[in-house]
Amino acid sequence: MAPQPVVTGLSPKEGPPGTRVIIRGEFLGTRLQDLIGLKICGSDCLLSAEWKSPNKIIARTGPAKGKGDIIVTTLSGGVGTSTVQFRAYHETIGPLKESAVWIEESPSQNFAWGRRTLAQSGLTQEDPLGLSIEGNEQKIPEDLRDLFPDACGDLSQDNFSPSWFMLENHLATSFEDLKAGLAYLKRKVESQKEGQLSFLKSNAGSVIDQLDTLMNIRDKLQEDEKLHGNEQLDVLEASIENSISESQKIFTDVLVRKEKADSTRSVLFALSRHKFLFCLPNSVDRRAKAGEYDIVVNDYSRAKNLFGKTEIPIFRKVLEEVDQRILSIRKQLHEKVVKMPQSVEQQKKLIKALTSLELQQSGTPIGDKLRNIDPAWDAIEARAKYLEGTFRQTFEQHANKDAGAQEKSKSRDRDSSQAPNRVNFCEELCDIAASQLPDLWRLGQLYFTGELRGPHDPKPGDFKRMILNAIEKFCVYLRLVILIAADQRALRQSSGLAWPIGSASATHQFLPWIPQCLRYTRIAYATLISLDLPSEALDIIQKLIDEVRLFCFSIIFKRATDRCKKLGSQETWEMGVEEYPGATLLPAALEALLIETLDEVQSVCMQPESREGNLLEPQSDGQREVTQRLQEFLSAFSGVIEELAFHSHDKETPTHNVSQLLGFPNAQQPDSVAGGSGGTVIWEQRMLCCLANYAYCNKSFFPRLGEIFERYGYPLPTLAIETARYTVNQLFTNLLEEYVEHKGDPLVGTIEPSMYLGRFQWDHEMEIGQLRPYAHECCDNLVGVYSEIYSISPALLRPILESIVQTISEELARLMSCVQRFSFTGAIQAHVDIRLLRDSLEGYVNETAKNYFMEALEAINPPLSGEQKRKADEILERVKRNMRLQLLCFGVKDP
Repeated sequence: MAPQPVVTGLSPKEGPPGTRVIIRGEFLGTRLQDLIGLKICGSDCLLSAEWKSPNKIIARTGPAKGKGDIIVTTLSGGVGTSTVQFRAYHETIGPLKESAVWIEESPSQNFAWGRRTLAQSGLTQEDPLGLSIEGNEQKIPEDLRDLFPDACGDLSQDNFSPSWFMLENHLATSFEDLKAGLAYLKRKVESQKEGQLSFLKSNAGSVIDQLDTLMNIRDKLQEDEKLHGNEQLDVLEASIENSISESQKIFTDVLVRKEKADSTRSVLFALSRHKFLFCLPNSVDRRAKAGEYDIVVNDYSRAKNLFGKTEIPIFRKVLEEVDQRILSIRKQLHEKVVKMPQSVEQQKKLIKALTSLELQQSGTPIGDKLRNIDPAWDAIEARAKYLEGTFRQTFEQHANKDAGAQEKSKSRDRDSSQAPNRVNFCEELCDIAASQLPDLWRLGQLYFTGELRGPHDPKPGDFKRMILNAIEKFCVYLRLVILIAADQRALRQSSGLAWPIGSASATHQFLPWIPQCLRYTRIAYATLISLDLPSEALDIIQKLIDEVRLFCFSIIFKRATDRCKKLGSQETWEMGVEEYPGATLLPAALEALLIETLDEVQSVCMQPESREGNLLEPQSDGQREVTQRLQEFLSAFSGVIEELAFHSHDKETPTHNVSQLLGFPNAQQPDSVAGGSGGTVIWEQRMLCCLANYAYCNKSFFPRLGEIFERYGYPLPTLAIETARYTVNQLFTNLLEEYVEHKGDPLVGTIEPSMYLGRFQWDHEMEIGQLRPYAHECCDNLVGVYSEIYSISPALLRPILESIVQTISEELARLMSCVQRFSFTGAIQAHVDIRLLRDSLEGYVNETAKNYFMEALEAINPPLSGEQKRKADEILERVKRNMRLQLLCFGVKDP
């Protein structure tokens, strides 16, 4: 509501009817249509008003009299006030004075002794006192009309006031001059009171001339009577009567014409004065077609204020026509309000115009013919239905397009750089939600704050359900399109919607675009957060975003797992791990891949944005997903190492490095280089590298992965790491058994043939002093295995050699137990062989191997005597001295 109009200035401040006045003030209307009332001294002057600006109006005064206020009424501010007044008066209008109103002119008469003067007294009037008015320019400060409201200073008027005349003309005349003027006035009056005799004396010549003229007329009449008789007077009388009759007819005709002219003038004046009302029916139609509904409302309100209570039939008829036109405009407005699409501002404008017109027609018979319950609520419902329809139409359009694209893709490959239809749908749907949901919310806020509310109570519950339903629909469509790995059967049954099931290749092409879909969803979510929506509505989208974030995390890690499975092709067998010799750069490649994946995950989905939850809460789906994906990732890496070990074994013929079968250790691979640089890496070296990688991962690498996860803000994935370590230990054990079996079985298999080479028998006497060939060969073979392991990964010596030595001790125990009887020298030789092997391999003999060696010594039958033992000790010391260089490697502790 604008401030009330205030009139602060007026020019001129007095005048007769029709005076052009300039009115100045504040808040005198925002435009011409805003001015609906203007009264000057109580007289309505609206039709003559010319609105210039909010501070200026020009108008003409009406037929008022006296002082009064200037009251301005506007549609926006109501009835105003005035700090100044206008004085209206009526003045005598002479024949030479212009007037804005009609003045009935009649000649002024001044009868003196029955004679009519030939000139108007107003033109020849002199001062009745015979005094000069020069030097009397001084005027009385008070307004004479206020002092003498029913009098005037004009001598020719009936309400002449001598006081007015004296104050107006002789305010400065001296008393002596006034006395002389009074004497002059008395003489003038006395001269006019002289008798007829004095009149005749002064006009004797004229009287005689008149008598002569009358006598001549009498003589002429007598002559005419003699010539024509007495009938001449009758003819003259008939002519005079005929002239009177004709003149009466002419006068009557003139009067009739004058009445018609006056009637026509009155009608034209009425049409001109009330042109606004008579043009209003066509005006509102024209304004409505142009979309200027605010002008329609203002004009209709002005007409209601001016002519709403009139009893004039023509005015009532025109008003009824205007009401019918307004009723038709209301129907059009309601259709436009619910017609979509359109902007909120346009709807707001239409709703305000419709509500204003309904209020002005409420309670009238014409208004009851069309009752719009609540146009603002109808607009809200129409916008909500349009939003839902747009969602569904967009979904069906892109789903059909995707189905057609899949049919075409069967015949030709799809361009992977082109975004799939699912991504285009997500982008368009998020754009729709980010643009139309805020419009729906703003329209609702305008409704509930009262700006667009009608006479009925609002429906906050219904509006809230409307918003929640729109957001739920938005999330349902996104779930159907984005979360392709989830079980969507229940979602399809509840929503009745289904995206066409594409081929595996199409699904695979869509997966890299899921982060982009998440970005579109987040942009729409940020737009809705700025609207201050209720938490219940935002939680629906937050839940969807958390699901998409988790799915995006899963997709990225699955892609990383697929890349991890291909790391075997990048293995160069370069051993560059200082903290664990023998381990290759494959774990470092895995670490780089993991860091790259975590960087991508952190930037794409794991870093929460505005009003997003933490996916890594304890016992949450996010934490379980992280554990599961890391387990798959590490399990894939373990599988890569296993594939490198066993797949290489299938492709190559492994070497055994057994001297009896193949000669000296590494005799067939003189050019092979441990570490894979400068030559071919044989299968045994690959096997040892894989074992070293397993051991390194179990000891150092997997715990470091936990530190990497903690550095990126993840909780320590203890379960995933421990599971991976357990898997690695199992694979390490399997691979170790494979290598031991590969190296130990041929070595053990040569002991018995070498022992009985040349038909050797333990119960025969023999030369003693050296090792038997089988024991010497066994040492050589063990040295070959030792050197092979040491050249790759010294840390693997103990677990491998312990197993091989245990196998050798077991074989020796079996062979010794099979001998029925030893000769004297045979017992000494067997004792030296077994003790040499046991003592030289002491660092790699476990408890089981010790027991087997003891069992082999105890199997010598008969037991050695004291002499045999001394002899055996001497031979053993001599053999150890001779083989000290060969056996030196076995004595190195913690190589």
